[in-house]
Amino acid sequence: MIDTHSHLYDQTFDADRPEVISRAKAAGVEKIFLPNEDETTLDAVLKMCSDYPGYCYPMLGFHPECVDAQFKERLLPMKKYLSTHPFVAIGEIGMDLYWDKTYKKEQQEALDIQVQWALEHDLPVMIHCRNAYPELFEVLSPYRKELTGVFHCFEGTVEDAEALLEYEGFMLGVNGIVTFKKSTLPQVLPAAVPLSRIVLETDAPYLAPVPFRGKRNESSFVRSVAEKLSEIYQCKLSEIELQTTKNAIKVFKSLP
Repeated sequence: MIDTHSHLYDQTFDADRPEVISRAKAAGVEKIFLPNEDETTLDAVLKMCSDYPGYCYPMLGFHPECVDAQFKERLLPMKKYLSTHPFVAIGEIGMDLYWDKTYKKEQQEALDIQVQWALEHDLPVMIHCRNAYPELFEVLSPYRKELTGVFHCFEGTVEDAEALLEYEGFMLGVNGIVTFKKSTLPQVLPAAVPLSRIVLETDAPYLAPVPFRGKRNESSFVRSVAEKLSEIYQCKLSEIELQTTKNAIKVFKSLP
């Protein structure tokens, strides 16, 4: 399995990161992709990838919740890293209007800048979107045929899934939400999303799946997500592992 979205560089793992990695390997996780948040987390992302070469892979991005009035002063200097480090994607980028809409236009501008980086360097994008699909599509629609990536943390409706799947170069990231009691994903996914369009993720340390809900999430818990998908799609766990790994490799094509 590949955990396509995990913040294992977060300080909540500082005390036991080697053990977390050991548990991930024991659970069958072969690779972990680390989405960056802003200029303050980039060094931690790169250090972890240096500490675990061939296992952890970095992304370069500026999370929409980090965007403010002066975002360009923080974002633009990050571009130079693209020529010096082997990033597997531009991310985590996107739109988030859940808490605050003050910087909607700035979020859209930051997203567009980073989409240009992805196209320039032939990299996929890791898209975060919360309460902002119309605003997200305003930016992405001109690039629909050429852009590839993952719509991270999918938890929407059949209609949402159909709209996202129109972006043919994209997968939907499924994490612990699929195991939650009130989640509608067990109905939505088989109705609208073929298994060939799903990748596994944890979003650790957030969104731990049942039976670990309420605890710190970690990459080994992605197995619970895969097991739930096996139940939903009525197939063997090995088929989920094989297909989602194949899907991830298809998107993250710069993997060595």
